Amino acid sequence: MEYNPIVVFITASSAEEAQRITDDLLAARLVACVNTIPEVSSRYWWQGKIENTCEALLIAKTRTALLNDIIKHVKKLHSYEVPEIIALPITGGSTDYLNWVETETGSSS
Repeated sequence: MEYNPIVVFITASSAEEAQRITDDLLAARLVACVNTIPEVSSRYWWQGKIENTCEALLIAKTRTALLNDIIKHVKKLHSYEVPEIIALPITGGSTDYLNWVETETGSSS
């Protein structure tokens, strides 16, 4: 697909923070859809120690051209110093769904 659809994973400190981020991204039409997993267990290195945290996970569908704006929006709203915002390419899928993602995120950019 020429418009390069992606999935963006974003963790948030709580379901409430995840909802604020989701609402902002949708209102700005930076994403077509966000799935929220309200509680995931995350283990990671932070400042020299292994941490164990309960977080919410957002799975957003969008286009590569919007990733920098998504990062700016998330950082503006996020409580973490270094929030997880990672993107993976969508290499295939339902053409109808991927066309919908393109339409809902205004593929003109």
